[in-house]
Amino acid sequence: MKLRIRNQILSSAALVALGLSGTAFANEGGAESAASDAQEEVDDSSSTPNIIIVSARRRDENLQDVPVTVTVFGAEEIQNARIQQIDDIVSRTPGLNFDSFPASQPRLFIRGIGSSDRGASGDPSSAVFVDEIYLGRPSAIAFDAFDIERIEVLKGPQGTLFGRNVVGGAINVITRKPDVTGFGAATELTYGNFDRLDAAGFVNIPFAENSGAIRVSAAYRSHDGYVHNAFLNTDVDDQDTLSGRFQFYAEPNDNLRVLFSVDGTRDRALGPGNHVLELDATDPRSNFYSPNFDPDISYGSEVGFQNRDTIGVRGEISNDFSFGTLTLLASYRDVDYQNSYDFDGGNADPTSPGFNGINISGGDTEKAELSSQEIRLSSLPDSPFTWVAGVYHYHQTVDRDTSFILDTALVAPFPLTEIYSQIASLDSVAVFGDVSVPLSDQFTIFGGLRYTRDDKSSRVFNTDSDAPLRGDEFFDVSGAADFDAVTYRAGVNFQPNNDHLFYASISNGFKSGGFQDTPPDALAAAVPYQPERAVQYEIGQKSTLFDGVVIWNNTLFYVDYTDLQTSQAINGRVETSNAGKATIKGYETQLDVRPFKGLQLSVAYAYTDGKLDIFEEGGVDYSGNRISRAPKHKVTVSPSFTYPMSDNIDVTLAADYRYTSMIFDDNSNLPPEFRDPTHFVDARIVVDGIADNFGLSFWGKNLTDERTRTFQSLFLGANFAAFNPPRTYGATLRWTY
Repeated sequence: MKLRIRNQILSSAALVALGLSGTAFANEGGAESAASDAQEEVDDSSSTPNIIIVSARRRDENLQDVPVTVTVFGAEEIQNARIQQIDDIVSRTPGLNFDSFPASQPRLFIRGIGSSDRGASGDPSSAVFVDEIYLGRPSAIAFDAFDIERIEVLKGPQGTLFGRNVVGGAINVITRKPDVTGFGAATELTYGNFDRLDAAGFVNIPFAENSGAIRVSAAYRSHDGYVHNAFLNTDVDDQDTLSGRFQFYAEPNDNLRVLFSVDGTRDRALGPGNHVLELDATDPRSNFYSPNFDPDISYGSEVGFQNRDTIGVRGEISNDFSFGTLTLLASYRDVDYQNSYDFDGGNADPTSPGFNGINISGGDTEKAELSSQEIRLSSLPDSPFTWVAGVYHYHQTVDRDTSFILDTALVAPFPLTEIYSQIASLDSVAVFGDVSVPLSDQFTIFGGLRYTRDDKSSRVFNTDSDAPLRGDEFFDVSGAADFDAVTYRAGVNFQPNNDHLFYASISNGFKSGGFQDTPPDALAAAVPYQPERAVQYEIGQKSTLFDGVVIWNNTLFYVDYTDLQTSQAINGRVETSNAGKATIKGYETQLDVRPFKGLQLSVAYAYTDGKLDIFEEGGVDYSGNRISRAPKHKVTVSPSFTYPMSDNIDVTLAADYRYTSMIFDDNSNLPPEFRDPTHFVDARIVVDGIADNFGLSFWGKNLTDERTRTFQSLFLGANFAAFNPPRTYGATLRWTY
């Protein structure tokens, strides 16, 4: 009985006990296999298949046995490649992209499906889950990827398994849980350019004769600013982040498991450092700006800041009965977020190289509370078929202010401030179920259903403004709406032997409607936009060849995307509307080769062809255009070689090359709102086994100093943008007990 318990909560320990390399999480999007301490005694010769464990279907399985497209990053890849934040995951995952303004509020796009809506009543189309808990606000996506077991990127609609329904896909972050089998501890210290100073560590303490454990993790990340504000003589786009996590785990008896955790993050940063780029020759206001294409210099009249404080609690109780496992899962998270920015990146001094006759600034303040409760019943490991059924409840309240400050003599002799305030609530309930039934040793059918009902209310007003600059009138409007849908998934997989899997599936996703964040008038504030839906058809193949030397996985997909919610910048406002219909089709492949002991080559490629079939904006028909933020081609190539210097010391040389083709940032597909193709190169040298307990790595990210736009928007006569970080490098010293 104990073995089955650890398989469900402490899955890695049980899988090793079963003779599987359960803690060997190879990266489907990177170079190294991730091996924990428990894996050290497992033979890592090239004839041993690399077992990648995922929980994409709410149970731990070998990736090669799962009929789902998943990109997996394991613990060692996360550590050595310095995958720390959401943008590190995005850059390494084919089919995944993001919109980032400001950088502390990322919005994800998976296979072209995403949302730039930051409004208080909006929802992400592609979402982040941490330990099965849904982070429903962009400002809530604050986690440090230290002491993480693995990160999974799931492509396509989710909902019959995961608590909250998403239409595009999900990033599933799984933290390392307390280990009842023994004491453990580790720490690391990093120093790099831009005066980067990072420190992180954890301690794991078992108690009560190995029937419980406590695990405490903490991390501090800091660096000086990547952009120098030459007007104010200060650096911006810096980092000062402190995060921590406390976990308590207990097994009062052989059937009962209790896990409780508390986590928190404190972010402080200056900036962002924005720039004026291309000028709109058709707009006479373009004459009042000074373009600045230097990504390392800004001339903003305000420093700006990005501050965030989050704290969350999570509780999970699981009990095994003769008929199944009952799990109770509850969470609460509080988010306090503030940012202030100089949008145009210039100033009003005529003698400055960054002189702008029109100065634009603003900011956001947001206080949000997120809570969820889930009750589910799932099959036992020895069940003839696997199933899960549950009830889910999610509640969210958001109090958000968005300010816009216009300082130009063209409008008034003094700055004018406009504030949109929005108070919104969401109450969502759902019932879901999913089952996989083997018809024979080779054929399995699977399917799931979900019913979701979302009740939303919103109050939005701009009456605290000096003038309705972006709006057409003053108003204070309240509204309410409810949305519901039945979503599903179904499919079949064929496994002729242990080395090959073929599958076909159809899945349906739904995202509810909402209310405008910055509507132009009272009527627009009162009328909600409608839900969006996606139906994905997917066929795939997963093969392990030559006794595990080669792993090759392929996927073809087709998505019918209807009533997609698109956000357009109109007179400085962000308005969300239902655009009509789009079709997204593509191909993804992952090849992992280990020709001999020590050498590994991973190659991943995604082709995404997303087109708007029916789309009209501002009276212009853009049907046939490509979907924004969906590059046609994305490639990652990750070689690594490990050489044993002695019985204890291994040296690993590894690199990551990433190519992304041109990206349109707007559905109009018109210049200048597009990003040129990019080529990024990271590399590292890792020395493990120094004096048994120490490891040392020398690393570099963006070694070619490639600069690309992470955000851009054409507004009031100019294109405003921000850039990615420059070349960074450093050294990390690790100690492991």
